[in-house]
Amino acid sequence: MLSTTRRRIALATTAVIAAGVIAVSFGPDARAGAGALPESLTPTAFWALSAELSEPNGYFRSDNLVSNEIQFQHVIPDLTKGARPGRVYVGVGPEQNFSYIAALKPAMVFIVDVRRGNLQLHLMYKALFELSADRAEFVSRLFSKKRPSGLTAQSSAQDIFAAYERVDTAEDLYKANLAAITEHLVKDRGLPLNEEDLKGIEYVYYQFFWYGPSIQYWSSGANGRGGRSAPSFADLMMADDGEGHPWSFLSTEERFNVVKDLESKNLLVPVVGNFAGPKAVREVSRGARGRR
Repeated sequence: MLSTTRRRIALATTAVIAAGVIAVSFGPDARAGAGALPESLTPTAFWALSAELSEPNGYFRSDNLVSNEIQFQHVIPDLTKGARPGRVYVGVGPEQNFSYIAALKPAMVFIVDVRRGNLQLHLMYKALFELSADRAEFVSRLFSKKRPSGLTAQSSAQDIFAAYERVDTAEDLYKANLAAITEHLVKDRGLPLNEEDLKGIEYVYYQFFWYGPSIQYWSSGANGRGGRSAPSFADLMMADDGEGHPWSFLSTEERFNVVKDLESKNLLVPVVGNFAGPKAVREVSRGARGRR
């Protein structure tokens, strides 16, 4: 049986494709022809869609700011054989979605998580993608490190992270970047973010500033107890599909720009929702109580 969130996203996707319903769900500015997805959404339509689909903030046992699956690229070659570009992508969780999106090239994206913190994480990413001209600038802004010289459009992910490893994190850059993120989302995009969301974005961004490219699943929040290891953000970006082919969204400018384009058109929509269904949340909550 489909969870409430999955049913709502399925209905929303149908509404997007049905031209007569697009006018209701997204407004006349986003109207598309029958059978087509919108080429872009206004910020108002983007936020209204996210709010309409979202459920109240739910519980999960961790921050989940970074994927803990170093082998997540291994399925991408098979996915690209069966999935056609230009469709709707629905994913869960943090940055691994960007690498899948860059490979599959959907026309619209919904990213779902039971925690509102994941929506705040993706709002941070939205601002950083839109503010950054290329991968090197994106990494500079994400980790509050001054951009080193010598990085070009041809630089590999290994080149980029090796270069930034030699650069110190700068608190003044962190403060300036946080202000830029807030200004871009609130003033440039006009998103009506409340104090909770602004504090959430600040919390998320601080973790990337504090831990740098070595941030991993166990770094922050309830995770940050030490004694456990997982791939770092840099590890995930420099990984490949097991056959030597890199698919991360920071492996090439082309892949980075696939995600940047969707973000700039407001077609990557974060949603708060219990994608797995209420039983899964009960199991997670029961497991968390058992470990106390």
